[in-house]
Amino acid sequence: MRTPFSALPAFPAELGARLREWRHHLHQHPELAFQERETAAYLTEVLKAVGVEDVVTGVGGTGIVATLSRGTGGKAIGLRADMDCLPLQEAGSHGYRSRHDGTMHACGHDGHMTMVLGAAALLAEQGGFDGTVRFLFQPAEEPGRGAQAMMDDGLFERFPIDAIFGLHNIPGLAAGEFGTRTGPFLASEDNFEIRVVGRGGHAASPHLVVDPIVIGAEVVLALQTIVARTLDPSRSAVVSCTQFVTDGARNAIPNEVVIRGDTRSFTDEVREVLERRIRELAHGICAGHGATCQVTYTHEFDPTVNDAACVEAAVRAARDLLGEEHVDARCPVNLSSEDFGVFARHVPGCFAFIGNGTAPGEGGAPLHSTDYDFNDDILELGVRYYATLVRSLLTED
Repeated sequence: MRTPFSALPAFPAELGARLREWRHHLHQHPELAFQERETAAYLTEVLKAVGVEDVVTGVGGTGIVATLSRGTGGKAIGLRADMDCLPLQEAGSHGYRSRHDGTMHACGHDGHMTMVLGAAALLAEQGGFDGTVRFLFQPAEEPGRGAQAMMDDGLFERFPIDAIFGLHNIPGLAAGEFGTRTGPFLASEDNFEIRVVGRGGHAASPHLVVDPIVIGAEVVLALQTIVARTLDPSRSAVVSCTQFVTDGARNAIPNEVVIRGDTRSFTDEVREVLERRIRELAHGICAGHGATCQVTYTHEFDPTVNDAACVEAAVRAARDLLGEEHVDARCPVNLSSEDFGVFARHVPGCFAFIGNGTAPGEGGAPLHSTDYDFNDDILELGVRYYATLVRSLLTED
């Protein structure tokens, strides 16, 4: 049986060393959403150094689009990486730990950028394709705002592409394993806030108040029936209440309760049902108790829906590298969210997972944890995957 790193053609040793150098530099200098100015400057420097001269900065604020063309082919493929970090204090002790207190690359965006940089370097040096590759470095993935910002800045009008591809590392999956699927893959994320307004008073006189805590508790319980009793059981969704805040005191029943939460789903139809039922239940329960409420519902992330032809191309490229046994073309859907979904609404795309490792200290620490670290051993594989994909889609005559 073939392992993910065996039976592969030789990889340029110098490039392998540079991948680690780039990744460690990016890890040491994390920047939050829409603040990725130092990151963008470094990426621009590296791209030009490896032979990609057409680099446009400031797209969507701090985003970058770099373009590499060979031959006369008219087709263009986009490879996308995310740039921003998280507001976490790094706990790791490795020599390249974050130099910016309170911020760290705890989701692997440093590795994602490095894999796209490596693909740019490899394709610039070796060619082997006929057409155009655009290397997209997107800001502000974590809050789900960067993709739309780039599109509002004319991304696809200024830099047209026929398809877009992206990778995300996954701790808990063996290093180098690959997974994706056609259709809905990652969930949307919507947020809600329900403000229940009653009438407060002394805790000893509950008969004189309209208690928003009791009403709010009933709302929380009722929201759990939406998935269980409103949706078709074959449709996936999550409704989670994550905050319950009052303006009361130990011996005073409050005037207001604020309930905040999060929903996840895979289609616009289900999103509409979730929002409608949250509003109906909240208003109905409050009215039944003589209280009022205000409901705010916001769309944070679109679902990521993969195009069938793009998935076929991605799976073929991954199998060429790893062997069929290491590629899952029907990966289970995942209720996490990704800003890539905005891009995939407008051009055909495929987002995929690559295993980061399972053991502690070897890629197994969870995403968004203070001891997380990207596994350098999968950098080369990500570069190979992207280069193989580009060459298969932009075939030389």
